[in-house]
Amino acid sequence: MGVHRGSALDGRAVDVADITAVYYRKPGAFRFPDGLSDQARRFARREARHGLGGFLLSLPVRWISHPSLIADAENKPAQLRVADTVGLSIPETLITNDAGSAREFAARVGRVVYKPLSAPFVRAGDTVKLVYTNLVSADMVDDTRIGLTAAQFQEWVPKKFEVRATAVGDRVFAAAIHAGSDAAYVDWRSDYACLRYEVVEVPDEVTRAVVGYLDRFGLAFGAFDFVVDLDGRWWFLECNPNGQWGWIEEETGLPIAAAIADALTGAVA
Repeated sequence: MGVHRGSALDGRAVDVADITAVYYRKPGAFRFPDGLSDQARRFARREARHGLGGFLLSLPVRWISHPSLIADAENKPAQLRVADTVGLSIPETLITNDAGSAREFAARVGRVVYKPLSAPFVRAGDTVKLVYTNLVSADMVDDTRIGLTAAQFQEWVPKKFEVRATAVGDRVFAAAIHAGSDAAYVDWRSDYACLRYEVVEVPDEVTRAVVGYLDRFGLAFGAFDFVVDLDGRWWFLECNPNGQWGWIEEETGLPIAAAIADALTGAVA
């Protein structure tokens, strides 16, 4: 069977043989002519995904990171399991749809946060809202609506600051995130304007665990979120296998883009 080796888009052509690496970030949606029925549009989108998308996924080149591996690594329970396996500290966590279990967990652990398990976005009409991490009490989780779906509750860890550690292969770039408001202290994404950033050193044991974590998932990149507690202990919260890093580089000067370029060109292993 022959395979056509060229591809063209918006008048630009590329020979597939010239592709040596792929940086998978946030590809746009396929575009189709106006006038297609919903059924035809769904079929065309599905065919494009399996045709062009499947062909690209089969390329034997360097990926940062391969989409199939990213999809596996987005699973939050799997993240916690792997983080524990490689030696990272993780807060006590409960995933349940039973209000009684949630109430008992909150009463035993003390301060607890609720965190979404999937992409933290909720659409209301034309508005998309981000679901932030929220502090909850035993009374708040005594709610039968918890039975509607799975919910993640986690032990609250009092913090000096949080850390965004961006890992590219075995290179880990860490920035402390200092919150300047009560809302940002719970979830720094809720108040970017009050944040202050500082480059910090990563403890050797955390670096080894982060590299081991990437290796377990087969990833070339990970945006790790940690809490550093009052005693200086690093606690793993989650890892976005395809996370944002540009603003961290702008705020701190950490050479993340250069590390990604090195990894794509093979300048580093």
